[in-house]
Amino acid sequence: MRNPVPLATTEALNQSWSIDFMHGALICGRRFRTFNVVDDFNREALGIEIDLNIPAQRVVRVLDRIVANRGYPLKMRMDNGPELISLALAQ
Repeated sequence: MRNPVPLATTEALNQSWSIDFMHGALICGRRFRTFNVVDDFNREALGIEIDLNIPAQRVVRVLDRIVANRGYPLKMRMDNGPELISLALAQ
């Protein structure tokens, strides 16, 4: 079992972003996904993308749009889920 490492705190805006996927279901039973980008300093939602399917190319477009408005963060936090280890994101 791995020993968890405490997350480092950020000192200012745009130092660290967390990105992750979530999922849910509509009342009719259809499942949907959300892609979320959050600034770790003030917990501001920089982007929320909602759809039935969110391919890697769309994730790249969302991140590019945020970077165009805010610049690049010093680091990004994410898990190693299948959505975030694709070739499109690696490029």
